[in-house]
Amino acid sequence: MYSFSTYLPYYKRNLKVAFPVMLTQFGAALVGLADSIMVGHYGTTDLAAVSFSNAIFFTVMVFSMGTMMGVTPIVGYAVGAQKMHKIPSYLANGLVYCGLMCVFSLAILAPCIPLLGHFGQEPEVVSCARAYYILIVLSIVPFLLFCFFKQFLEGLGNTFVAMIITIGCNLLNIGLNYVLIFGHCGFEPMGAEGAGWATLISRALMPICFVAAMLIRKEWRIHLTMMRRDMILWKKIKHLAEIGAPIGLQSFAEAFLFTASFVIIGWISKEALAAHHIANQMCDLTFMLALGIGSATTIRVSHQLGKGDLHAVRMASHASVHLCLLMNTIGAAIMIFGRHAIPHLFTDDPAVIPTASTLLLIGGLFQYADGLQCIGAAMLRGIQDVRVPMRIALFAYILVGLPLGLCLAFPAGLGAKGMWLAFIIALAIPAVLFHIRFHKQLKRIENETETSF
Repeated sequence: MYSFSTYLPYYKRNLKVAFPVMLTQFGAALVGLADSIMVGHYGTTDLAAVSFSNAIFFTVMVFSMGTMMGVTPIVGYAVGAQKMHKIPSYLANGLVYCGLMCVFSLAILAPCIPLLGHFGQEPEVVSCARAYYILIVLSIVPFLLFCFFKQFLEGLGNTFVAMIITIGCNLLNIGLNYVLIFGHCGFEPMGAEGAGWATLISRALMPICFVAAMLIRKEWRIHLTMMRRDMILWKKIKHLAEIGAPIGLQSFAEAFLFTASFVIIGWISKEALAAHHIANQMCDLTFMLALGIGSATTIRVSHQLGKGDLHAVRMASHASVHLCLLMNTIGAAIMIFGRHAIPHLFTDDPAVIPTASTLLLIGGLFQYADGLQCIGAAMLRGIQDVRVPMRIALFAYILVGLPLGLCLAFPAGLGAKGMWLAFIIALAIPAVLFHIRFHKQLKRIENETETSF
């Protein structure tokens, strides 16, 4: 019989790891929110342009960022199993792997530049989006390097450094937004393009800060100094890809659904697209809290699995579910009860505000499904089970969510509301199946452990 007092030590340990990650992710989302608020007050066309550009960029970014997540459970397992001699090799091969993902991301994003006018968006939106899109595409390289170092240190159990770097660079981003979007300190007003420059500059500093932090701290510097060229082996890069690529595809599936929703809702009107962007920004903000708990879950589960403590694996994962449900309730309450006030933070356009209020109501309702699928995926990553979750995600988000959203938006005549109702169903499927899968896999590991003795 488990009680609050039984779980309390696990809540504390999970939160100790999760809190810096939550602030990191929340801070990143806050910058996107600040971008949207500032650009939205500059003009609806600029807001739609930023929304449209990020929709395309976000899909590739999320996939590439997801592939970096495979580093955490691999390094975390080595830490738990006291195999620290393997860490420099993971760092060396991980950097090569990250470089390959940078090349891949640029190869996908750059050819879209001349094709921006072929996505069915209004011409003025496309014209405004082009410069902003080019700048955020350039930012993918330093951003992925930041993601790699972040996941590497999280595998070592440190989440504090990423929090400090993210908060500092995000504050810089917001300050540059103010200067470049509206034209202060001698600069001409640049609108969406100004937001792009702010993003590129702040992201360029992030990996530089991480390298500096690793050089300063002795126990991390040794991993850098012990790296050798002969450590770089294809089989080790392949192992990172075997864990990371399915995570990336799983992230891609969810991102593709949301990216497609921006394009589809853009077919309705730029006002509907702006409303969709507002609701999506708020959902991203609340989702970052769940994502922080999820990152902590992967760290805690991988460390305990490396130690062979399966009871702690189960308790840590259950504690994360409880914490996530609490965060979901807070997020849902903010969106539901604040749905009439929140849109005014982004825009004064009377054609946007009512639709945004309705979408925020629906967004509040899917907080639970969204949070639980995030934690379920993180639990599975912690035990390095990534292929089946990838297939579940592809089925739920692309084969169910996207067709259902199209049907509800147009034949059913629900417009943007129909797409958001489809989100709830698409997220609920993995929310259930991921947790079933985790408990089956953990039981299998327990049985194998008992048989080995």
